[in-house]
Amino acid sequence: MSIRPDLQQHYVRACQNAGQPENPFIAHVLQEADKNDKIRWTKGITLKIAGNNHLVPVQRVTDDDLPVLASVLHSTVFVTGLDLRCNVLTDAGAEHMATFLQENSTLRYLNLMFNNIGTSGAELIARALHRNATLVYLRMTGNKIGNKGGMFFASMLQMNSTLEKLDLGDCDMGTQCLIAIATALTQNKSVKAINLNRPLLYSQEEETTVHVALMLKNNSSLVELHLCKHEMKNFGVERLCEALYENSSLRYLDLSCNKITRDGIKFLAELLKQNQTLEILDLNANRIEDDGAIYLSEALALNNRTLQALSVVSNNISGKGLVALSDAMKTNMELSYIYIWGNKFDEATCLTFSELIQTGRLKPNCTDVEPYEVDGHLHLAELSHGLKKHYYGTPSCGEVMNKDANASLAIVAVSEY
Repeated sequence: MSIRPDLQQHYVRACQNAGQPENPFIAHVLQEADKNDKIRWTKGITLKIAGNNHLVPVQRVTDDDLPVLASVLHSTVFVTGLDLRCNVLTDAGAEHMATFLQENSTLRYLNLMFNNIGTSGAELIARALHRNATLVYLRMTGNKIGNKGGMFFASMLQMNSTLEKLDLGDCDMGTQCLIAIATALTQNKSVKAINLNRPLLYSQEEETTVHVALMLKNNSSLVELHLCKHEMKNFGVERLCEALYENSSLRYLDLSCNKITRDGIKFLAELLKQNQTLEILDLNANRIEDDGAIYLSEALALNNRTLQALSVVSNNISGKGLVALSDAMKTNMELSYIYIWGNKFDEATCLTFSELIQTGRLKPNCTDVEPYEVDGHLHLAELSHGLKKHYYGTPSCGEVMNKDANASLAIVAVSEY
C-alpha cells in the first residue's frame, strides 16, 4: 500500500520552495481533503476552491497560486475534480492550467466559470485538450473568450474524443464560432452535453439555429443542448423540430429566454406527439400564451409519454392555458415536474394546481408553486425550484443530483467524477 500523501504539508513546502506566500483558502481546502480518506481510495475527490463562498470570507485564487497548486496535484491520483469558479484567474493562469492539463492524467472535472480568462487563455486550454485524454467535463461559463476563443474550442472538438460535457455559456461567442461548433459536433461522437447560452448575435436570419438543426440530424450522441438567449423565433424552432424528427438521442432541450410564440410551439407540440426521447423541455421566458399552452397540453395528454419535466415560467399564460396543462397531468403520469410561476394565475389555476399537489399527483419539490388560503380563497406562492436552480453553484450542504433542480445531466451516466 502506498504512503498516504499529505496535501496540505506538500502545499506548504511547495510555497516555501517557490518563495510564494500561502493562500489560506487553498491550504484549508487541502487540509479538509487530507481528512477525506473514504472517498480518496474509492471514487476520488473534487477540490472545491470556489471564490464565491457566502458563508466564510475566502482569499480568491490568483494566477500566482496556480503553479504551486499544480505541483501539489501533479502526482496525486485521487484528485479527479477541480472547482476554481469565481476566482480572479486571467490568461496567465490559463497558461498554467493548460500545462497542467497536458501533464495530468487523472483530472476528469474542471470548473473555471466566472474568472477573467480571455481569448489567448481559451486558446491555450483548448490546445491542451488536443492531447488530454482524461478530462470529461469542462466549464468555461462567464469567461469572455469571444468569437475567436470559441473557434479554438470548435477546433478542439474535431480532435478530442474524451470530453463529454462542455459549458461555453455567457462567453460572448459569435455567429462564426457557433456555426463552427455545430459543424464539429456533426462528427464528434463523445460530447453528450453542451451549453451555448447567450452568444452575441447581430443577425436576424437565425443562421446559427439552422446549423444547429443540421447538426442534430446527424449527431447521435448529444443528450443535452442549451440554446438560451439565442434570439430564436418561430422559424428557428421549426428548423429544430424538423431535425429532431430524425434525432433519437436528445433528452434535454433548453430554449429559454427566446422569442418563441404560440406558432413556434405548434411545431414543438407536433414533434412531441411522435418524439420518444425528449425528457426535459425548458421554455422559460418566451411568449407562448394560452394557445401555446393548449397545443402542448393536447400533445402531452393524448400522445407523448416520454417528457418528464416542463418549464413554462413567464410565458404570459392565463388560467385557460394553465388549467389545460394541469388537466394533461391527470392523464399523463410520466410528466412529473412542471414550473409555471410568472404567468397569470386566476382562481381556476390556483384550484387545479392545489388539487394536483394535495392529491399527491404533483410533489411539492417538483413544482415552483405552493397553495395557501386567505379568507376562503386559494392562492399560489412561489417556491425556489426550477430546472436551473443550481446552475451557477451548488448549495453549501453538498451536491444536488435531482434533475428537477439541476441544469446538468442527471439522466445519463455522466458525472463530475
